[in-house]
Amino acid sequence: MSILAVGTVAFDSIRTPFGRAERVLGGSASYITLAARYFCEDVRLVGTVGGDFPDAYVETLRSSGVDLEGLDVQPDGKTFFWEGRYHYDMNERDTLETQLNVLETFDAHIPERYRDSRVVCLGNLDPKIQRDVLGQVDDPEYVIADTMNFWIENTPDSLEETLSLVDCLVINDSEARELADDPNLVTAARLIRAMGPETLIIKKGEHGALLFTDDAVFSAPAYPLEDIQDPTGAGDAFAGGLAGHLVRGTDRDGPALRRGIIYGSTMASFVVEDFGPERLLNLEPDDITGRAQSFQELAAIPQLVPVSEQPA
Repeated sequence: MSILAVGTVAFDSIRTPFGRAERVLGGSASYITLAARYFCEDVRLVGTVGGDFPDAYVETLRSSGVDLEGLDVQPDGKTFFWEGRYHYDMNERDTLETQLNVLETFDAHIPERYRDSRVVCLGNLDPKIQRDVLGQVDDPEYVIADTMNFWIENTPDSLEETLSLVDCLVINDSEARELADDPNLVTAARLIRAMGPETLIIKKGEHGALLFTDDAVFSAPAYPLEDIQDPTGAGDAFAGGLAGHLVRGTDRDGPALRRGIIYGSTMASFVVEDFGPERLLNLEPDDITGRAQSFQELAAIPQLVPVSEQPA
């Protein structure tokens, strides 16, 4: 089984109340693949970088087991760059600078060998590029997509066209409200699912995540961490963990998705413990399993006693 991640490969410069990092490896495709590779041996990346992208970062991805045939290097161009500053409330951040560079002319070409990918993760990109990707993949079993407020505000019709083609949309709570034009997340979820995705996952940062399907609503907790350094890429690592779990089996039903959310949340919880994707580079399988089990214990509800049987 295989996972294809299409998205950005970038330089990130990050400031938080606890430190800063300059031009670290970033981008949605980087975080998705580095998280997913713990669950799947065949993880494929499609993205673009400039001639300034260090060989050391290429080797970081390759030595982690990420297939880089789909990484387009434009020798005369510059790599996508993002700089941001987080507040003490890590759910709030300011974008200080964005340089699209080679991303401005990015045309996602899917190598022939990638076209049989079973699970496709569409990182945050122009919805037209996301559709172009799906047009090049041979009948994937499951498509997970991300988007952001820029595309919601500037390309709403194109975004809705893309949403009609995906199985699962993963966005945060503010994006869900804006996409649905409704402040209530339950109502927003119903409206968004009517656009096409059978499954909607709404990330709520330190407050966990909500899963909406035909069957039910599921609420997953966030892992209580004392040491949080940098939340950049946590949402993409979430998608990588989700995809990684789903590609291991054939079920895409409620229980499988609930377990997928726990594994996605597990990978996201590791990311925030250090700057950039550093924590994703040195995990052991037992680290992931142990934390996922801790999530299970966090969400466990003991046997309830009916009110009618309560002692007087």
